[in-house]
This record gives sequence, structure tokens and C-alpha cells, in this order.
Amino acid sequence: MTPFDGPAERTAQWARACPWTTTVGLARAVLAAGTLLTVLSTPYEVLLSPLSDGTVPPVCGGPGRLGLWCVVPDGHRWLAVLISAVVLCVVIAGWRPQITGVLHWWVAWSFTAGVTIQDGGDQVATVIALLLLPITLTDRRRWHWQRGPVLADDATPGWSWLVARVARVLIMVQVFVIYLHAAIAKLGVTEWADGTALWYWLRNPQFGAAGWLSPLTDRVIASPAGVMGLTWGSMTIEFLLACALFMRPVPRRILLVAGLGLHLGIAAAMGLVSFLCAMAAALLLYLTPVGQELRETWPVKLLESVRTRRQKVTSIDAARMVTEPSG
Repeated sequence: MTPFDGPAERTAQWARACPWTTTVGLARAVLAAGTLLTVLSTPYEVLLSPLSDGTVPPVCGGPGRLGLWCVVPDGHRWLAVLISAVVLCVVIAGWRPQITGVLHWWVAWSFTAGVTIQDGGDQVATVIALLLLPITLTDRRRWHWQRGPVLADDATPGWSWLVARVARVLIMVQVFVIYLHAAIAKLGVTEWADGTALWYWLRNPQFGAAGWLSPLTDRVIASPAGVMGLTWGSMTIEFLLACALFMRPVPRRILLVAGLGLHLGIAAAMGLVSFLCAMAAALLLYLTPVGQELRETWPVKLLESVRTRRQKVTSIDAARMVTEPSG
């Protein structure tokens, strides 16, 4: 036994973990769903609103001319909506990741390069779709909802296996940078530093809380403790999510729930559903163990245990009815 045996064994286990799993498939589906909701829920005339200088998008210069919104003929921009919807629906269905991975990135990139109305979630979706390419291009499954292959004990991971694994690491680093920057940048803003930022955000007539939620948020932010708790609490979660890159599986699972809760709250308060989908997909790729299938996650295990208990109770009741004498 040498001091290097432990790290060497962990590195070997890391390299052998399958990069093509149903969990990755779920992340791809959620990521595509965010873009799909934006494309279908927003008229393309609004998406292509004129810029401040009067320029009417899409601006088809340089690499942008290869985007979907520039490829379709003028006067037929609805075709871009239709093609985007079809591609994203196929991605969500999970068919042939090797093919749909490239198309997914093209649609996402075309959206950020061509339309006016977009948010940070659309940009995150484009970057994650790009970083997923080494994983999807090496994924030979017919559907991304199928379980990934398992290496035999005496087999060695091939180049495609290692390329996909490295791509997953790059995604994790990217998400780490997103949350670290989000947490640290807020410290330089007075309202975030003194704990009052969400008072202004939640009362903003354009970006503030939805009408059905405003009575609750107004009551919370009316209290100094409430507004500081929301403001500093969200910053704390973002900082802990950045630190999760260096944590063990148990705290990472806890932070996955906390992160999803944070973005669900943002979506409920401010209506940023596409941002929720993009960050939920990013968190799944960031915090779930590589190689973990959906059937191995704790929510699925919990549902299976509940289903098993119900079956046992039903079987016991049926046996009692058979053995009990009739009146």
C-alpha cells in the first residue's frame, strides 16, 4: 500500500464511470424545454424586436449568417420557430443524441445570435449545449433514456469514453464559474452587500414578483429580517453551489435541492421559466455523480420503496380476505 493507491483508485473509478446516462438525458431534455417554451410562448415579431439604433434583427453578418434565423427567407421567420420547435421536441424525446446534439446546439446558438428578446438562461443553454457536444457525439444509444453501457471488469475505457468524461468535467467547471461569479459580483453592489437588493427587485414593476405572489413577498420584505434573509440567503446558496465542486456526494445532493429551490423561487417570483430550465439542467450535470442513472437517484428510490410497501400491504390484505371465514 502506497500513499498514491487511494487517489489512483479513485481516478480509475472516475475514468470508468459511464458518461452516457439517463441523468444526462434528463438534463438535455430540461435544457431543450426551456428554449422550446420561449420560442413557442413568444411571438417571433417580439423576439425580433428592433434594436435601440433601429436595426431590425436578425443581423446576418459574420458567423451569424449561419444561424437558423438568417437561413430562413425574409418574410418567413415563422419557419425558424417551426424548425426550432421540431428539433427541440426531438431532443426532449431523446432520439439519437449523436444527431440531435449538434442540432440542439445550432438551434440554441441561433436563438442567442439572432433574436433580441433573451435572458441569461438562453446564453447558459447555448454554452451547455456546446459543452455537451463531445458527450452527444460519442453517444451511440438510440434514445438518451436508455441506460448507458457498463465496462467489463477487465476492459479499458476507450478514447470516446474519456473524451465524454472530460467534457462533463468542463461543464462542471463552467457551472462552478457561473455561481462563483454570481456570488462574488454581488458583493460589489451596495444593495446586495447591505441585504436590501431583493426589496428593490421584488417591487420592480417590470421584473418584480407576480401579482398572485406579491402579497406574500411584500409581507416578507416589509421586515428587515425578511428582506436580508432572502437577499443574503440567495447569495449564500450561490456561493455554496460554487463550493460544491469540491464537496462529497451527500452535501452535493443537498445543494442540488437547494439550488433547484432557489431557481424555482426566481421563476415563480419573476416568471423566468427558461432561466429555471437552463440552470436546472446545469445543476443536474454539475451535482449528480457521473455514471448515475435515474433509477439510482433518491427520488426514484423513494417512489419505488413506497410502491413496494403498497404492494406488500395489498398482498397481506388479500391473503387475510382469503383466510378469514365468511360470515
